[in-house]
Amino acid sequence: MTDGSTTSSDHTPHDAEPHDRGAFSDGLNKLRAGVLGANDGIVSVAAVVVGVAGATSELAPIITAGAAAVVGGAISMALGEYVSVASARDSQTALIAKEKRELEEMPEQELAELASIYQAKGLSPETAQKVAEELTAHDALGAHLEAELHIDENEVLKPWQAAWASFLAFLLGAVLPMLAITLPPAELRIPIAFVATLVALGITGALGAYLGKSPWLKPTVRVVLGGAIALAVTFAIGALLGTTIA
Repeated sequence: MTDGSTTSSDHTPHDAEPHDRGAFSDGLNKLRAGVLGANDGIVSVAAVVVGVAGATSELAPIITAGAAAVVGGAISMALGEYVSVASARDSQTALIAKEKRELEEMPEQELAELASIYQAKGLSPETAQKVAEELTAHDALGAHLEAELHIDENEVLKPWQAAWASFLAFLLGAVLPMLAITLPPAELRIPIAFVATLVALGITGALGAYLGKSPWLKPTVRVVLGGAIALAVTFAIGALLGTTIA
């Protein structure tokens, strides 16, 4: 037996599903970006400390170089992310302002444009016109931003938020190589740093592939192989310079 309340409860999850799916997808994208930021912290800092360790067994220069790599890398990542997102935000803001101006100056043309967009998606001219009129009456700016530009006025990009996320992700990734190179005895520093770094890269590579919904094996092998090459090269350069300078 079906009553009105049952019908309402049956349809509510489906009505909310597109919004929930969009929020979930956005959260996964942010998490994946965080994983990639942590991966950068692992590789770049590990390469620096292993390279210095190849040149000297003294702990002070290793810690100094590692700390500089951590701070400099995190700031560089945050600054790059801020500039990139701020530029995109400026473009979004300009587009929103342009759309507002057009709606004020030529509402009829904008209504016709909105109707043509929905007609191009498969609606009949009559239905497309009705949809455009109803959406315009409800929220003209929001309707045009979504249909024409696929953006939401309330979801403009936040540069500082992106910068802090990138900064923290890099620091989180940098912690492992710093601990792996400074805590073990001198004779085990480099082997442990190598193993710990490659294991961490394998985990972040697989996790990034999983969050990106792609097969995990090839991306994981690529990131581990790339990390191994970076460590080997920097260690070789450090050892060569250490021998030459000494």
